[in-house]
Amino acid sequence: MGHGEERENGRSPRGLLIRLFLYLIGGHVFAGFLYLLFAVGN
Repeated sequence: MGHGEERENGRSPRGLLIRLFLYLIGGHVFAGFLYLLFAVGN
């Protein structure tokens, strides 16, 4: 029933926090890459 995502002391599951952090870093890297493409194109 828990599917391995047990909440302890009202905190989010550890895997969710790690995934959120990775998406945040990846999004910034992708945005920086797009910015670099536009900067080189001008």
